[in-house]
Amino acid sequence: MIEMIARNDLLAMQNADKYDTFGSSRFPTLMAKAVAQGLEPADSINSEGMSCFARTSLSPTYTGHETFLRSPFCEDVHDVGNYDIAVVGIPYDSGTSNRSGTRLGPQGIRHASSQISPFNPDYGVDLYEKVKLCDVGDIYTLPANSEKTFDQITKGIGFIASQGTMPIILGGDHSTSFPSLRGLAPYIDGNIGVIHIDRHSDCDAIQMDEKMHGTEWYHATHLPNVSAKNLVQVGIGGNCCKSWSKFVRDSGLTAISMEDIDKYGIDKVAETALEIAWKGCKAVYISLDIDVLEAAFCPGTGTPDFGGMLPRELLRLLKLCTAPGICGMDVVEVSPPFDVSEITSLAASRCIINVMCNLALNDSVYKNYTK
Repeated sequence: MIEMIARNDLLAMQNADKYDTFGSSRFPTLMAKAVAQGLEPADSINSEGMSCFARTSLSPTYTGHETFLRSPFCEDVHDVGNYDIAVVGIPYDSGTSNRSGTRLGPQGIRHASSQISPFNPDYGVDLYEKVKLCDVGDIYTLPANSEKTFDQITKGIGFIASQGTMPIILGGDHSTSFPSLRGLAPYIDGNIGVIHIDRHSDCDAIQMDEKMHGTEWYHATHLPNVSAKNLVQVGIGGNCCKSWSKFVRDSGLTAISMEDIDKYGIDKVAETALEIAWKGCKAVYISLDIDVLEAAFCPGTGTPDFGGMLPRELLRLLKLCTAPGICGMDVVEVSPPFDVSEITSLAASRCIINVMCNLALNDSVYKNYTK
C-alpha cells in the first residue's frame, strides 16, 4: 500500500502558510508609488493598489513602458504639463465583436515606432527640435468591466488636458474613443468637431447589450459640446448596420464613402471634412481606426475589409485635416497577434509621427485647454 503524503509535508502547502509574509515590505511601497505617480483610480474603482495610470510592477502584464518614438517616459504623471504632447496607451479590447488582441496595440505601436526616425524628410522637421514629447504609459484598464475602464480613461485623458498637454492615444479597440472624448470635452471652451476615419460607422446605441466598439459615436455625440452635425466620417463602407443609416438621417452627421473619395479626390474630401467639423467649433478631434486601410496593408486589425484607403491616401488626408490643429487624436484597432511583419503597427506609427510633424511644422499643437 502506498503511503499518502502528509498535506503539511507538501512544499506548496508550506509556502502557502508563508504567503502573507511575501512582499510585506515591498507591496505597500509599490502600491503607494503607483498612486503617487499614476493618480488615484477612478471613483468607481475599489481594489487596493490600483491607480489611474499603470505604474510599477504591480500593473497588468499587458501594460508596459516601452515609449513611443523613444520619447522620455513621464513616470510621475503630475509632470505631464512640462510637455506639449503626451502619448498615452489604452490597452483594452473587451469591446471587440470580432477578433481581439487590440489590448496589445499600444505595445505594438510603440515598438514599431522605435524603428522610425524623429527627422521627417517629407516635412523637413526634426520632431524633437520642435515639440516636447513624452509618453505617460498606459491607463490601468479592467478587462472584465467596461464602465470602470471607461471611468479610468475619462479621468486619465482629462488629467492630461487639464495640465495643458495634448493627448495622442494608442488603442485599444474603438469603444475607447467615447471615454477619451468624455475626458477631453470639459477642458475645451466650446464645441468640438470630430473627423472619424474608419471603414465602419460605429453609430449603434448598444451592441451585444454593451457599449462596444460599434457604439462610440452614438454616445460621444450625446456629450454636451460634441454634436453629430460636426461629426464627419471618412472612408465608410464595408459592414454597416441599418441603424447607421437611421442615425445619419436623424442626427445630421456627414458620411463620406470610399466611392466619394474616388469621385472627388482626397483633397476635396479633406476640405469638406474640415469645413463641417470646424463649423461653430473651437477644436477638432481626430479618430483613426486603422482598418480604414485596404486589408492588404493592415492585416493586424480586428475587422479588416477590402476596398479601403491606400496608405498614401490616408497620409494625405491626415496631413490636410491636421494642419489647422487638433485638440487630440486616437489611433485604434491595431491587433498585433494578427499582424504580419509589424505592417499594421508601422502604419499606425507612421500616421501618428506624420501628424506630430505636421502640427510642429504649422505651429498648431493645441494649447488652449481650460484648467
